[in-house]
Amino acid sequence: MKNITLLGATGSIGTQTLEVVKQHPDRFNIAAISFGQNIERGIDIIKAFKPELVAVKNEQVKDELLHALSLHNIRVVSGLEGLIEAATYPNADILVNAVMGSVGLKPTLAAIHSGKDIAIANKETLVTAGHFVMEKANEKGVRLLPVDSEHSAIFQSLEGHRCEDVSRLILTASGGSFRDRTREELKDVSVQDALNHPNWSMGAKITIDSATLMNKGLEVIEAHWLFNMPYEKIDVVIHKESIVHSLVEYYDKSVIAQLGNPDMKGPIQYALSYPERLELKDVKRLNLWEAGTLHFQKVDMNRFRSLALAYEAGRTGGSLPTVLNAANEAAVEHFLKGRIAFLDIESLVESALEAHKVIKNPDLETIEEIDSQTRRFINDKAADI
Repeated sequence: MKNITLLGATGSIGTQTLEVVKQHPDRFNIAAISFGQNIERGIDIIKAFKPELVAVKNEQVKDELLHALSLHNIRVVSGLEGLIEAATYPNADILVNAVMGSVGLKPTLAAIHSGKDIAIANKETLVTAGHFVMEKANEKGVRLLPVDSEHSAIFQSLEGHRCEDVSRLILTASGGSFRDRTREELKDVSVQDALNHPNWSMGAKITIDSATLMNKGLEVIEAHWLFNMPYEKIDVVIHKESIVHSLVEYYDKSVIAQLGNPDMKGPIQYALSYPERLELKDVKRLNLWEAGTLHFQKVDMNRFRSLALAYEAGRTGGSLPTVLNAANEAAVEHFLKGRIAFLDIESLVESALEAHKVIKNPDLETIEEIDSQTRRFINDKAADI
């Protein structure tokens, strides 16, 4: 039995993690959860999985939860301190970090300090402070097990092989909601258009990131840290069917890939069960004759400017990836609220990168200050648009 802390339990990854746990009650148990303010869904989870510890967004949500539900033998905590308490909960064996955004950084570091393995779906943690996180994980001997389908595919394709024999990592990208549109056709797209992803069912922010290809840029930076791979050995290819989840090329020109129908429960379960593989009953089997032709296309960096910005930030390193992530989070929020146009997202991110003076090896306090400064910068810029 593996006891799990699940941060972000009401989100897309959190919900699918619970579906995996439900399939294997003899193998997995939810010991602690966190969620923001979706009390109705949170109550359903608490009733179904009976966690010992529940962390919520703030004291107001905590009070509402306690008023709505009689919680015997369940401790309820709130805020960042509560999130950290859940992440380090002594009765849990592994942390699934499925929160969205840079808020996941401190809980991840706290869990590493407590010696817990981490199934990481919070890519912003490694983008924002990859050098710091990996250093601490290596010191503690903690495993970071990837949950993103692309990084899980690379992780699986590396199994049984030597990293020094790898010549290239190849991340696949669906191309998002607007993959067949020109930049001219993107000028007046709506929020609803952007949220209509052709392959995956995801949260709003990550769906927008898929449309700009910033999501793939963040994944490139994440892959750099997870697999200790230089950026010149990480490529991206457009693959609109999302069947091939990523590939690893070796020096003998052999390419090993991981394939499957687009469903996040597979990579989630593998991170939880590693190194075992368990049956997944409700995931459709991949029959290649049904999939038919698979398409691959080179990425046009001028068309997908956000991906180029991510490579630039990653190669520069230091504090620039922190700026990239914070600027993108803030800009996407403005777009989702209808304050800016779709193409303004990358323009705002680029302006933040250009305005920033890079700090080579920032500590945690500096990272947090840069994150805050960048968000203020974007908010000011967005107000002028």
